[in-house]
Amino acid sequence: MNIMKRYIKNMKALSEEDMKKLHNSKVCIVGCGGLGGYIIEMLGRIGVGYITAIDGDNFDETNLNRQLLSHTGNIGRNKAEEAMKRMELVNPHITVHPVKEMLSEENALILLKDHDVIVDALDNISSRRILRHYSSVLNIPMVHGAIAGFYGQVSTIYPGDKTFDYIYPNDDSINKGIETELGNPSFMPPLVASIEVAEVIKILLNKGNLFKNKALFIDLLNNSFEVVDLE
Repeated sequence: MNIMKRYIKNMKALSEEDMKKLHNSKVCIVGCGGLGGYIIEMLGRIGVGYITAIDGDNFDETNLNRQLLSHTGNIGRNKAEEAMKRMELVNPHITVHPVKEMLSEENALILLKDHDVIVDALDNISSRRILRHYSSVLNIPMVHGAIAGFYGQVSTIYPGDKTFDYIYPNDDSINKGIETELGNPSFMPPLVASIEVAEVIKILLNKGNLFKNKALFIDLLNNSFEVVDLE
């Protein structure tokens, strides 16, 4: 197979030099479920050369309504490892490193270091706080995304930015996101994941405008897309 032929449809939007940059980039996705599965799929297809996929959870039947990497044949199997297997079929020219652990205070530094961008595909606020803290410590930009029901949000957070604190004011009583109350229908993960991936690509290529010091709030029930300044 001609390796560059698989990327020919990128070439009107991305140059050959851009493609080389993507191939030499390292992106860490934390969470390989609803958002994470689509994020890994899109980053792998566009040609990001090294992807770390972090998730200690296994697939179950409740994931089948929305999680791209889940199917009836891999129930009970680890999500990160299944992400690697999927990308071996889709794009064997990239590397997916699966980490079958949950992110924690104890492992965050070693798991997140040496990446160009970190992507939040988590489903709870306490883990997001850990991710935000250590991405800042490591001086790595983080792309945040969250979904619940008909609603979603995206923000790109650089070290030193206060955006995360505006979105999630410190409250130790909050551990689970609102998705536990509103559920997650199939159409929200690919939408929010697509926007997160676009932010990652723009960071890696230093192109375009980012949702930096801003947040995009999506309400598909009322067809509302609102960008809020959070400086």
